[in-house]
Amino acid sequence: MKIAVQGLGRMGMQITRKLAEDGHFVIAHNRSREPIDEAVEHGAKPAYDKKSVLNLFGDDQPVVWIMLPADLVDGQVDEWLDILPHDSIIIDGGNSDFRKTKLLNDKITNKGSHLIDIGTSGGIWGYQNGFSMMCGSDSKEYFDVVIPALASLAKPEGAYQYFGPSGSGHFVKMVHNAVEYGMMESLAEGYHILKEGPYKQLDLGAAGEVWQHHSVVTSWLNELCRDVLKENPNLDGVDGYVAESGEARWTLELANSLNIPMPAIQSAFDVRVASQNGSINFSTKLLAAMRNKFGGHKINK
Repeated sequence: MKIAVQGLGRMGMQITRKLAEDGHFVIAHNRSREPIDEAVEHGAKPAYDKKSVLNLFGDDQPVVWIMLPADLVDGQVDEWLDILPHDSIIIDGGNSDFRKTKLLNDKITNKGSHLIDIGTSGGIWGYQNGFSMMCGSDSKEYFDVVIPALASLAKPEGAYQYFGPSGSGHFVKMVHNAVEYGMMESLAEGYHILKEGPYKQLDLGAAGEVWQHHSVVTSWLNELCRDVLKENPNLDGVDGYVAESGEARWTLELANSLNIPMPAIQSAFDVRVASQNGSINFSTKLLAAMRNKFGGHKINK
């Protein structure tokens, strides 16, 4: 299918490359030129401005996948709506607040086009392993239009699922990321006490290796911990500052409004906030190192 990708960062570039290599007509668009030129090397068509994107669609229905930070999406959508013809499809593939997604959907629908929200997980390993995509749209008909692209992005071990009306995809992804906070925190605390407990000089990488062989805590996150600790047992050069990107905060806000207790996720969130104010230790260093491993996030502030 013919599709444009705007935002050629860590994940956007992988999405562009994976689609182009699987035979799709991919239009690469970005604020700066260099990532576009890189995408061309992977088989994409270059578009250095939005009008060029539209020209490359010709008479085909425009489908624009926006892969940008949540705070940039609204402004970019406004610019697209000024030039896109009716019946275009806009995909927000980032980590947007599902409550704002529903408002954005109203704006796009009023302009005669369609929004699909696709919470996308897989980090910097999505190109190799396949992406996990959580999708929502008021129109299943328009969601079906983009299935060929999603099928390509899911190869070889990823998945995609349509969850229902606008915002539902971002809602499922929001909760996914909040759960991720809790799982990461538990692993980080476990390795922390292994390191500072009564048995000195334990090989934490070896513990992670054993845990990764069909123990109850076998997981991708534990695999990443194992790899980090084998490479850098004392986490030298990691300052322990852990960013929070919004999803756990939004989940906790919703849970509070529904009187749903979330003590594990709340505690994990509080640890991240405290780390930003200087409360750092081996656990927070491992959290930062994990984020770098799966998402390519900065290892220090």
